[in-house]
Amino acid sequence: MIKIYDKGVIYDNGRFTPSKPSESGREKTLAYKIIKSHGEKTGDGKYRVNFDAMASHDITYVGIIQTARATGRLESFPVPYVLTNCHNSLCAVGGTINEDDHRFGLSACKKYGGIFVPAHEAVIHAYMRERFAGCGKMIIGSDSHTRYGALGTLGIGEGGPELVKQLLKMSYDIGAPRVVCVRLTGKPAPYVGPHDVALALIGAVFGSGIVKNSVLEFCGDGVRSLSAEFRNGIDVMTTETACLSSIWETDEEIEKYLALHGRKDDYKELKIENGAYYDALVEIDLSKTEPMIALPFHPSETHTIKEFVSNASDMLREVEKYAEQNLGMSGLNLTDKVENGSVKVDQGVIAGCAGGIFDNVCAASDILDGKGIGGFSLSVYPASQPETLKLIRNGVAAKLISSGATFKTAFCGPCFGACDAPSNSSLSIRHTTRNFPNREGSKPNGGQSAAVALMDARSIAATALNGGILTSAADIDAVYKEYEYEFDVSPYERSVYEGYGRPDPGASLVYGPGIADWPKIYPLAENMLIEAAACISDPVTTTDELIPSGETSSYRSNPYKLSEYALSRKCPDYVGRAKAVQAYEKIRLGGADPFTGDLRFISAALGFEPDHENTQIGSAVVSVKPGDGSAREQAASCQRVLGGTANICAEYATKRYRSNLINWGILPFTCADPSVIAVGDHIYIPGIRRAVENGSTEVKGVLISGGKTKDITLYLNNLSDKERGIILSGCLINDCSGK
Repeated sequence: MIKIYDKGVIYDNGRFTPSKPSESGREKTLAYKIIKSHGEKTGDGKYRVNFDAMASHDITYVGIIQTARATGRLESFPVPYVLTNCHNSLCAVGGTINEDDHRFGLSACKKYGGIFVPAHEAVIHAYMRERFAGCGKMIIGSDSHTRYGALGTLGIGEGGPELVKQLLKMSYDIGAPRVVCVRLTGKPAPYVGPHDVALALIGAVFGSGIVKNSVLEFCGDGVRSLSAEFRNGIDVMTTETACLSSIWETDEEIEKYLALHGRKDDYKELKIENGAYYDALVEIDLSKTEPMIALPFHPSETHTIKEFVSNASDMLREVEKYAEQNLGMSGLNLTDKVENGSVKVDQGVIAGCAGGIFDNVCAASDILDGKGIGGFSLSVYPASQPETLKLIRNGVAAKLISSGATFKTAFCGPCFGACDAPSNSSLSIRHTTRNFPNREGSKPNGGQSAAVALMDARSIAATALNGGILTSAADIDAVYKEYEYEFDVSPYERSVYEGYGRPDPGASLVYGPGIADWPKIYPLAENMLIEAAACISDPVTTTDELIPSGETSSYRSNPYKLSEYALSRKCPDYVGRAKAVQAYEKIRLGGADPFTGDLRFISAALGFEPDHENTQIGSAVVSVKPGDGSAREQAASCQRVLGGTANICAEYATKRYRSNLINWGILPFTCADPSVIAVGDHIYIPGIRRAVENGSTEVKGVLISGGKTKDITLYLNNLSDKERGIILSGCLINDCSGK
């Protein structure tokens, strides 16, 4: 079904032939044409890019606007900036603070000229598809699933500081990315949905890293066999391959989609040019795609549903072992779900930017066809109010409700554990974006454990029809109808605040008690002492493990309260350790010398007393490969609030996490073997400021462990001049404000 060619190829009239790297050929790709049209190439080979639009949701926009304001340079939003309210929509935890954030967002849109989408109107990516994506555009969003490639838009998900740069009219700087071609052939069976294709792709490429930080460029005859929404459903999941972005060839199907949404002028044909060079090629035969399942705890843990059901006991036992050994979930008993050769699941959810798409909901309705679901728990969240309106008018919503499904509003909560939390030790099947540990809402610190398997809406509906017995849509005899989608903009016209281009400098921002300013952050000192406050040996560390999602969502506007949750699922003692290290830095900043006090053992180990006036003291997180998953900047900013000054790892899982570290002034070190560092070890780095100033890529330090010392080499590769300036200033806020 999927073939991978991990070598360079040239495109020529539908054929691909092996080729050596070709810069002229690379510039013929759709990705490079769009990037070049949005910026300029610098002398060091990077591109300085500006975007056509921006998007944030209510877990990120307060921090972004507060950061931009802290620089003293924010006057108005220079491009359309959409603030959606699809993550903290329930306002169920923390009293008024969620709705206080929404009021702050609306007041910011009035003051600076933004676009405010009220709660339950649309999930962030549905709104951007419907209202802003267009052929040849670029959009940046503070959410990792910012992907609009099927509509001809390069969408990039980044941490908040990268959006701050755009608000301050700075550029987004990116190195020349790899471009990987994804060639689609054939036509999928009616029971195969976009999640099946996406999961197959993720499973094929994630482990090898072949597409990491690359742009995926989709082409081939198979593209024409897919509806626009089917393409959107595949496209939004490309984030889980670890790629940077995605772009597709466009055709009359996309022209129709944009015209339907009142934006026919946003269409233009995007077609791969002969001679285009790609760093690798992935070929997918859609006709051979089968219904898929991604087992806990990652979207890349993929199998066909048929294969899984045949080996369910063995596969679930392996999941249990992983959960106990790596996640501390000793009570997860998934093998109990296997009965008489079948797997009984507890819950189904179809939701969000991936699952709540119109086509998916209609297909689920066709499978259920008004029949009962035998007490099975099934929740359906359409992605926007216009989609909900059409599903009500065409009878799909009524049919789903009559089947026993619960029909809900546009909300991202099921994707990160803010609603529909299953019971302890449950197995939930979801057409959502991720199935990382505890993203279904369980809390391991409370002895709770549950798990999510990802499946397409069609097979989730088939399972519901079978009373919760896990069932492939291929095994259901359903009649799939053709549904005409009509976009009615009236829900947006009557609720969305459209303030772009109309800022009111005299308007006041509306603050609530849960919104706090950023703490003062100091510039990088000449020398540095760091203590390892957390050491993680897992092959990959997700941003959910660095800062949990669901239970923290109400505190995203208060850096101090949010930081209390940092690494709480992975290293519960991290916050206490980091604060203890931070206390030494506060002593130093107060003028006292900690190296003659509690830290005199450092002086004894080194054989000299460090110059306390010029030696910054901070904590570090040590891991193997951190940053997979969400774009949320809080994974880095919480470390900084707690006095963190460095990360040390073998490599970074994503560009966006590394960028978050840099923008918060955290040194993004790598080293050959992070395992030589243990919790409580110290590293003294003389001349770190000078090394950053000089662009040094190799930094020498002294590792202090158990009173003994040995040399250690850390690396600072691929830092641009702008990034070095941010680190030297202490953080992006200081760099932009001139402090």
